[in-house]
Amino acid sequence: MRAALDGVTEELATQVPGEGRWSILQCVEHVATVEAVLFSLIQGAQQADGPTVSAQREAMILERGADRTNKRKSPETALPQGRFALLRDALMSFHASRDRTIHFLETNQQDLRAMVAVHPLMGSLNCHEFLLLMAVHPARHARQIEEIKASLDSSYSGDHESKTAAGPSTALAAKRTANFAQNDRITKN
Repeated sequence: MRAALDGVTEELATQVPGEGRWSILQCVEHVATVEAVLFSLIQGAQQADGPTVSAQREAMILERGADRTNKRKSPETALPQGRFALLRDALMSFHASRDRTIHFLETNQQDLRAMVAVHPLMGSLNCHEFLLLMAVHPARHARQIEEIKASLDSSYSGDHESKTAAGPSTALAAKRTANFAQNDRITKN
């Protein structure tokens, strides 16, 4: 997502590319909201009788989670509602949630495939599947941000670091996000 936001100013982030479409700020608000909501579902997950493993469902989550060819309607709770006035605030919220998720992964001792919760669109998932979804969801919206930028037909070259919301302060969070999907607790079969 950091690469997709490169060169995006706060002003550009609020521009809506067309009727019924989201701005870049609204996309990032959605990603931040989903990250927090899914983590709260993981925190409230119930212990199952045993681990449930579905390699097919896990592969589907990874494959379709970032796919923009099939558009999906967001649950009402994750729709953009103007929670953030600035792109940098939405990014800070996302990174804070992602850091909390990473800390959970680093300290968790439970079998995440034996913990289940209900996703608002996908139904019952184990926590491993929730984490896979959380790992790929930002990529889906990074592609959407690229679509918005192309639609707005703006120029994204030159040194924008001091003007952009992404800026250098997100480098560590971007690195942690990249490592997130590779964490052994997520990828072990």
